[in-house]
Formats: sequence, structure tokens, C-alpha cells
Amino acid sequence: MWIVRLVTKRLALGVVTLTALAAIVFFISTLVPGDPARVAVGENATPDQIAAARERLGLDKPVVMQFVMYLGRMVRGDLGVSISTHSPVSSGLAAALPTTFELVLLAILLMVVVALPTATIAALRQGHHVDTGLRTSAVFAAGIPTFWLALLAQFILAGKLQILPISGAVSRQYVVQHHTGFMLVDSTISGGLAAGWDAFQHLLMPASVLAVLFGAQLFRALRTEIIRVLSREHIAVARAKGVPRRILVLNHVLPNAVGPAITILGVQFGMMVGSAVLVESIFALPGLGSYLTNAVSSADINALLGAVLVTGVVVVLASLLVDVLQALRDPRVRAAQNGGRR
Repeated sequence: MWIVRLVTKRLALGVVTLTALAAIVFFISTLVPGDPARVAVGENATPDQIAAARERLGLDKPVVMQFVMYLGRMVRGDLGVSISTHSPVSSGLAAALPTTFELVLLAILLMVVVALPTATIAALRQGHHVDTGLRTSAVFAAGIPTFWLALLAQFILAGKLQILPISGAVSRQYVVQHHTGFMLVDSTISGGLAAGWDAFQHLLMPASVLAVLFGAQLFRALRTEIIRVLSREHIAVARAKGVPRRILVLNHVLPNAVGPAITILGVQFGMMVGSAVLVESIFALPGLGSYLTNAVSSADINALLGAVLVTGVVVVLASLLVDVLQALRDPRVRAAQNGGRR
């Protein structure tokens, strides 16, 4: 079956990609200043304690052998123990990932809510001042550096207007018990709707930053596709028959234009997980970004590799989902997977 062949090929490519990614990060991490053994035992450790830690962590072996040992553990699903926290890397990542997923999913929701109507308006008003203004805004938004936009949002929304919290996941007045790992869910369970709303407000600004950065590409893709659909013959016939524009857009144009947008969202999901690293650090969110930042600052090789690999897995799976969706909507892709047979 074509879908089995497609998934098998993409997963095989994903394994190669992740192995190469692990190798690059591992060997670069060995060049970073800092002694993981000293981090593991503390600054006041004796030379004998540091030497024992190096032997226990396998740091006394050649770098290539260390990497081979790490790959063996990774195949078994063992990401190792964090050198700085002395807890399993998998546990730390499991606690951090839900926050990142909440951030990215809310950002995607904001992107769709804003990009879909604005792209439709721009396409329907092609060549007019409204279209020009929206396209110019999209180009400007796409070129803003992440760090600058995040600081600007904090300065305006939290500092000047004081309508959103400047950072953090939830206000200190709420004690949140972690049931699912998702802050919006856990805060609502622990403190009711008031705590849930507070957590949502904390998440809204960083999600908006991500939405602005990636929404421009979605806007441009939707606008282009809507214009392409509007130029089709059956749309012209429907217009000639007097079909109201609202019905024409909702029933005929948008259903045919959102396909490529779904593909773009799939690609952007993986990219947004990577970009969330910086955003989470700026807004002090306890997600994958904070975990990765702490790993780098403490020379925690196991945590660093685990965070990078998990990010890579998310990107690979998002790419796989995009390929499957593309094949489902495009018969030519399915034919290619079937060796040219339709």
C-alpha cells in the first residue's frame, strides 16, 4: 500500500537524520568549555571524586566510544541521567514538552484565526490599498527578529498597557498541582476557572509572538491559493449565475484553498517548536526551551542531547504528517509512491 511505503521511506530518512543530528551535537558539545564531571559532583569536589565521576559517566573513554555507547542507550530508549539534576533526562523532557506544545498549538490557533480572514480579504481586494497594506505588514512581520519582537511585546503589553503578565506560566497566588503537565489544564483543575484564565493570559503573549513570526508565511500562502482558486472557470461561472460572494467564498473558494495551508502548518509546527526555545527563555516558561537553556549553561551533555533529539523527533514526525496529508490530497503524490500507477 502506498501509505506504508511512504511512511517507511520517511521514517528511514528520519532515523538517518536523527543519527546525524545526534553526532553533530555530541561532538560539538565536547568542544564546549566546562567539565561535566565537575558539574556532576559539585565545585567543591576533590580530584579523586572528579576522576571517579569521569569514570562513572564514561568520560574517560575516547569521544567516538562515548558516542557509540550513547547511541546504544538511545536505541533502547534510555536518554541517560541529567548530570546537573541527577534525574532521568526522559522525565525532565516529559515535564517540559507539554508547555512547549501548549505554546505552539495556541500560536497556530492565533495564526489561523488572523491569517484566514485577512488573506481572504487581501485576495478579494487584490491590487487595492487594503491588499497592499496587508502584504506589506506580512513582509514586515516576517522580518522581525524573535528576540526584538518578544522584548517589544513585553515593553508594550506588560510594561505600558499592563494588560498581560510579563513572564512566567501562572501567578504566584495559585498553587498548581501537576496532573497532566499541561499548565492550562492543571491550573484549571487546581484553582478553577480563575487559575486557568490566569495561565492562559501568561501564555497569550509568547504565543502571539510566535504567531506573528510564522503567520506571515501562512497569510501569503493562503492569499496566493485563494487568488488561484478565484481564477478557476467554475468560480467565474458561479459568479455569472449570481451566486452571492459570501456563499461563493465559504462553500467553494476556502474549502479548495486550505489544503496547501494545512501542509504549511505541518512544516511550521516543527519549526515553531525549535523557535519556542528562545521565546520560552525570554518569557520564563518551563518548557523545552528552558530545559535546553539550563542544559547548555550547566554543560549537561545528556540533557542537551536529549532535548535536541526530542526536537528533531518532533520535526521528523511533523514532516511525515505533512507528506501523508500531501499524498492524501494530491493523486500525483500517491501515483509516485505506487511507481507511477494510478
